[in-house]
Amino acid sequence: MGWFSCYGSFKEDKKLKPRKKESKQGASSHYHQERQEKPKAKPSEEIRKEGSKEGSQHIAAQTFTFRELAAATKNFRPECLLGEGGFGRVYKGRLETTGQVVAVKQLDRNGLQGNREFLVEVLMLSLLHHENLVNLIGYCADGDQRLLVYEYMPLGSLEDHLHDLPPDKETLDWKTRMKIAAGAAKGLEYLHDKANPPVIYRDLKCSNILLDEGFHAKLSDFGLAKLGPVGDKTHVSTRVMGTYGYCAPEYAMTGQLTIKSDVYSFGVVLLELITGRKAIDNSKSAGEHNLVAWARPLFKDRRKFPQMADPLLQGRYPMRGLYQALAVAAMCVQEQATMRPLIADVVTALTYLASQTYDPETHPVQSTHLSPPTPPRAKKDNEKKLSGGSDKKNARVNSRVGIRSPSIHAQGSPDQNSPVHEAKTWTENRGERKRGNT
Repeated sequence: MGWFSCYGSFKEDKKLKPRKKESKQGASSHYHQERQEKPKAKPSEEIRKEGSKEGSQHIAAQTFTFRELAAATKNFRPECLLGEGGFGRVYKGRLETTGQVVAVKQLDRNGLQGNREFLVEVLMLSLLHHENLVNLIGYCADGDQRLLVYEYMPLGSLEDHLHDLPPDKETLDWKTRMKIAAGAAKGLEYLHDKANPPVIYRDLKCSNILLDEGFHAKLSDFGLAKLGPVGDKTHVSTRVMGTYGYCAPEYAMTGQLTIKSDVYSFGVVLLELITGRKAIDNSKSAGEHNLVAWARPLFKDRRKFPQMADPLLQGRYPMRGLYQALAVAAMCVQEQATMRPLIADVVTALTYLASQTYDPETHPVQSTHLSPPTPPRAKKDNEKKLSGGSDKKNARVNSRVGIRSPSIHAQGSPDQNSPVHEAKTWTENRGERKRGNT
């Protein structure tokens, strides 16, 4: 199977066998159909032979020997271990030839992921390049050894900074969370709109969002990525593979995969950033295990929005920014795929939210407890005192990026004032402006 043969089989799932993937935390298991046998590893001579066939000029990744990577990681010492996932263990290393610090991911030969995921990831990351995708430096296919070499991401994964924090670790502030969300959305936008044919990521979750200096987000782990529909096709039919809690409902039930499946997964990640909760958390009380199921009833009442904010934020976030972020998340996790926004619209909204800075003088610390509604007249007078006339300026900025500023006490029916309705209107208005410009 050559590189282009791999690319072809990547589109034809009937020749493929699904893999099970263990999550880092164990709380979120993976969707897969039954499979018991483990594929045999390709010998290095066959890999090299296939790599020399037509199309190999497109593979920009370097090839390393196992000896080189063993030396880079000090023979895979435990002190060099960065983490462990379904693929295998990841080690920090330094290449002897260049001195570059790298992350080396070693396939577990007794694990449940195998040669196909390895080949797909090498191919994908060799052909796709973007500032919000992790950079693949090279790979090793010596004998039965399978290793991938990436750029080193010093701040680890988003999961490391969001869930199960040690007491001495500082939580992410609101602006940083929106910056990370915007960066991950830009990576998806590149896969959906810039790559040709489009690529469906299929495994977006907190542990697959890596963080560079300055909390610059990059998507990693492309072993489950899939080429999207082209031409007049609306979806790709494939076996269900992904992480429980992040999979879109229509994909989990029917196996019909679209780019809107990624948008759903992104909505779950955005909810995790806003609430601090895990996608699946069995330690929560009954009815709160699934993050989306817990959030949906709360979307209907904006007075409960402050209760959805991560308690670790201690109320240090702009209330308007919280409403807008929740509106975007609500649209992304809509049960009907057609109701979800395009990722390009999500990027526009989150880029704006990431540019906003929390100021305790103009944005007082918010209470997470439900308080009685403020009379509209008194609320309006209070906002004038706090903003100092800046509301008109904010409204102009919101209008340019296509965001409607929510208001707790908006008049009208509950459906019209819901974040889903607002986000839908914002998306439709943005589409009309695009068509008008065209």
